[in-house]
Amino acid sequence: MTQIDFYVLPDTTLEARLDFACRLTETIYRKGYRLHLHAQDEAMAKALDEALWTFRPDSYVPHALLGDETPEEADPVPVTIGWQAPPEPSVAQPSAQAMLNLHAEIPEWFSRFERVAEIINQHQDVLIAKRECWQIYKSRGYPVKAHHLPGQQP
Repeated sequence: MTQIDFYVLPDTTLEARLDFACRLTETIYRKGYRLHLHAQDEAMAKALDEALWTFRPDSYVPHALLGDETPEEADPVPVTIGWQAPPEPSVAQPSAQAMLNLHAEIPEWFSRFERVAEIINQHQDVLIAKRECWQIYKSRGYPVKAHHLPGQQP
C-alpha cells in the first residue's frame, strides 16, 4: 500500500513551497529513488524545471519535463516533471517509485507509486486543498504521516 508523507512548512509563500520541493527532490534522488513531480499546471511544471537547475549552485538533479522529448528518444532520467499523468513505464523510461504531489488534488493514478509526498505550507489555498487530501487518504485507509518542519532561525 502506498505510504503518504505530508511535509508541513511554517512558511506562507508559494516560493518557499517550491524551494522545499527542490530540496526534497534532491534528497529523494540522492537516496536512489525514481521520482515524479506532479505539478498543478504547465506553468508550475516549467517553474519546477527551472528551479531544479538553479535552487543550489552546487547541486545537480537529472530531470526532464514530460513532453519535452518522447520517451523513446530520451535517456531515462530519475526525476520527471509534469502536470498530466506520467506515461506508462517502458524500457526507455522505467516507473518512478515516488511522487511529489504539488497539485491541489490527488491524481487518480497515485497508487502506482510506493510513496507519495505532499507539501503543505501556511498559504490559505494550499492549507484548504491539502487538508482535504489528508482526509481522503485517511478515509481510504492509506498510512499517512506528518512531518512538521521548523521555521527559519534568525
